[in-house]
Amino acid sequence: MGEILGGLGFIFLLFMGIALLTVAWKTVKIVPQSSVLLIERLGRFHRVAQSGLNIIVPFFEAPRAVNWTNVRPGLTFIDLREQYIDLPPQPVITRDNVTINVDSVVYWQITDPTKAVYEVADLIGGIVQLTITGMRAVMGEMDLDHTLSSRDQINAKLRLILDEATDKWGVKVTRVDVKNINPPEDVRITMEKQMTAERNRRALILQAEGDKQAAITRAEGEKQAAVTRSEGNKQSAILDAEGAAQARLVAANAEAQAIANITKILGGPEATAQYLITQKYIESLRDMARTQNSKVVFMPVETSSLMSSVGALKEMFSETSDKNDPQPPQQRPRHPRELNQ
Repeated sequence: MGEILGGLGFIFLLFMGIALLTVAWKTVKIVPQSSVLLIERLGRFHRVAQSGLNIIVPFFEAPRAVNWTNVRPGLTFIDLREQYIDLPPQPVITRDNVTINVDSVVYWQITDPTKAVYEVADLIGGIVQLTITGMRAVMGEMDLDHTLSSRDQINAKLRLILDEATDKWGVKVTRVDVKNINPPEDVRITMEKQMTAERNRRALILQAEGDKQAAITRAEGEKQAAVTRSEGNKQSAILDAEGAAQARLVAANAEAQAIANITKILGGPEATAQYLITQKYIESLRDMARTQNSKVVFMPVETSSLMSSVGALKEMFSETSDKNDPQPPQQRPRHPRELNQ
């Protein structure tokens, strides 16, 4: 009998120990940092258990479990840190009826865990669906080219749409990033051809601009060279003219001096004029006689007159030289006419 009572006592103590452990498990809750628990009392929200040690009343109070998309079923801890959702590629139709595949990342954070649990049944699923519909709404108003070149604008519009829609859920959408925009293969090939043609056009324009600038520079250089050449020719002509003028002045002075000497020797301007005319006439005859061509010569004066003028000039020179010659008459050479006589 004692053995039976001893066995029953052991079972009772074991049962009490298990019951106490169960009560302690349900009474003591340790909440990690940046996490909270929603405590319900008899199925109704009672309070929020912050991080650390928390005591709840067993069988009357219990933490609320959440059943969200991509979350372990029965999860009771609600993470207050910033989280992200990586959306798979979604088909989106642009305004010019091109279907593209777009994948994006949404960064969000729970600011009010009570609203996040009680205001929406599936918080993560709701954010995903809002992102997809907002993306289709934003990109559906743009052409394909505008969609590919306006990612910052798309991200800003999506963030604004999601932030306004999730505000009543106690969620703050901090950032939305469109990762990839993949057009269809035929559209991609066409865009590559268009890009190649655009680059070729820009290269031709740049080459034409370069040729234009080179031609302008060459023309400016030729202009400056022509101006410099003209200035040089002008200065050269001026110097040549001044040199010619100086030469003519020197020649004229020399000739004037020579004529003055001749006039002084001959004794009068009439004899000087006759001497100069005769000299020029003789030089003209000499020049005509030197040429090999046959020509008819018209004598403007009579030969006898010419010879008499030459004789008169010789006599004048002889008399002048006799006056100026200091030698005695017997030592002076005789005139050719006297020798002939």
